[in-house]
Formats: sequence, C-alpha cells, structure tokens
Amino acid sequence: MPEIESTMGSPISLVEIDEQLSEALVSSSRQMGWKGILVEHYRHSEEPGELEVPALPDHWLTLPLGKPAHLTQKRDDTLHESTVQKGDIICFPAGRSSYWHIEGRVSDDFDYQPMLHIQLQSRLMTHVAEKLEFGQGQVELVNCFGNHDLPLHNIAMLLAAEVETGGLMGELYRESLTQAFVIYLLRNYSTIDREIKPQHQSLTNMQLQQAIDYIQDRLGGDLSLIQIAENINISPNYFASLFKQKTGISPHQYVIQQRVDRAIVLLQKTDLRISEIASRVGFSSQSHLTHHIKRATGMTPKQIAKIRRS
Repeated sequence: MPEIESTMGSPISLVEIDEQLSEALVSSSRQMGWKGILVEHYRHSEEPGELEVPALPDHWLTLPLGKPAHLTQKRDDTLHESTVQKGDIICFPAGRSSYWHIEGRVSDDFDYQPMLHIQLQSRLMTHVAEKLEFGQGQVELVNCFGNHDLPLHNIAMLLAAEVETGGLMGELYRESLTQAFVIYLLRNYSTIDREIKPQHQSLTNMQLQQAIDYIQDRLGGDLSLIQIAENINISPNYFASLFKQKTGISPHQYVIQQRVDRAIVLLQKTDLRISEIASRVGFSSQSHLTHHIKRATGMTPKQIAKIRRS
C-alpha cells in the first residue's frame, strides 16, 4: 500500500485509514500471483476527510460502485470539483502528488461506499507501450477525475469478478483482460499517441495453424497468451486482436470451445469421472466444466454421459 499523509501532517497508510474509517476489504488479488496489476474491492465509510497523496511509483485508479459522493481535488495548483458515482473513474498517476477533500455522500440512506481500487505497475504500462511501438521511456497518464467511462468500468468489473471467483476463468482470460485494460488507458488517458493499431503485422495462415496446434497440445494445462504469441513470433499485445480477426473469436473463447469439445468426446467415449475429465481438458473444477458444457449444449455432463450409456 502507498503511504498517504493526512492534513495533520503525520503519514498514515491506506490500511490504517481503512481501520480508522471502518473500511472493510471485500476481496483482493494480492495472493493470486497476478503480475503488474493489483485489484482490490473495498467498502469505505462515507465520513468527510482530507488527504494529501504524495507522488507514488505506480498508477492507481479508483472506481466508485455506490451512490454519488462529492470530491474536491487539487493538482498542480488547480482545483477540480466533481460528484463521482458508479461508472466514473479517478486516477492517481504515478509520480504526481494531489490533495483531496471528501465531503461525503450526497444522500443519507447508506453508510458505506463500495469502491474498486486498481494498481498498475508503471513498468507494465511502459512495456505494453513499447511493444506497441510507441517508443521508449516512461508512460504518463493524464489526470482523470470523475470521468464517466463505462467501457473501462466494465473491464474493471470483469477483473473484479475474477478476483471474487479465485481466477476461475484461468490465466489466459486474466491476461486478456489486463491487456485490454492497459491498452484502453493508453488510448484514452495517456500522453502518448492515442491511435493504437497493429502496425505492419498480420497473422498468416501458417502462424494461425501453429497457434492452434500449440493450444491443442497444451489444452489440459495452463495456457498463457504470452506463451502462445511468442511461440509464433507475434507480439502478445497484438496477438489477441489478430487471432480474433482471423477466427472471429478471442483466444480465450477458442480455448474454452476446444476444451468443451474434448470434454464431450471423453464423456461420450470413456467411463472417466467428470472431475477427472475436467482436469484432463484444463478446467479448474467440475463445476467450471459443467457451467461451460451446459452453456454450449444445454445439457449437463451427466446427461451427455447418460445418453452414451443408453
């Protein structure tokens, strides 16, 4: 957690602020091994207060999830006021300090304000920008205070859902979401050129087949977007969009589709337990397998196996 100074001048951590304001951490990706990104869901009390946020090494974004609250921000000797609400974003760019005055909730019918906090390591933003051929050097985010941005909000909520389920959809899905989140920020909230498009790169039929073969050979294990892309010598930041251009679906959707197809074959042709089939085709659990098979076929794995026996 970064250090924050109160208006009384004594530095206190966000953890101590949480305790003082009776805030409760609902969920966190801290123990999930996610690289370059931290996603945490809090329920903050709505008491007024003032904070001075020093320059931080990483980028922090806050997404309000509750009812409107009035905030005043001072950055670079300029005051900004806004009533923030669900769908808005607040950015704490790395390397820039700011002052905040929190007036509290607008309405009086609730006690806590749910908030989503996302920390992005500066080197992750710089790495993605360099891979997208935006040159070298530190990437700076512009000030975004109370911007209403539903597309970014929706990606953030999908990341939060992955935290809630313990990463149920897998590493490939999480990587795709993180990449989409970072690229969206680079396009819309950074100081670099906003038009981010694959330049001089395309996915040949041979590369597509190599990617498919790689996926098929490792369908039962953890698949990484980076590993698939590097295997065919394509930038991971381009691979997902190029793959979708060729196939009409994302790499994650393709992997799920192939795992479901292989699971159905095993259900129809073997007497393996459903939990063992789930493990063999790369699903994290039997319930995960059941969810996707029912979504694809309208039947449960037991019903498919029963048809084979009859």
